[in-house]
Amino acid sequence: MEISGLVSAIVIGIVIGVLGRLVVPGRQHIGILWTILVGIVAALVGTAIAAGFGVADTKGVDWIELALQIALAAVGVGALDRFKARR
Repeated sequence: MEISGLVSAIVIGIVIGVLGRLVVPGRQHIGILWTILVGIVAALVGTAIAAGFGVADTKGVDWIELALQIALAAVGVGALDRFKARR
């Protein structure tokens, strides 16, 4: 992976993490760094899943891929919040 790909993955991960956090209702007890990390992982996994289904490369905006990434980020933020709340 080139440096530009890494930087774009981080930027997209930040956006996806924030959007995923907005989808989860209530207040989350995790920091912004955890949100960013969850977003980066969700962006990468969502892209891999979309590629597996053959919807990762379409003309225009890849809405299905974006929805998968946000859903994965929401699940990740919710799971991490529950894990941190139990500690």
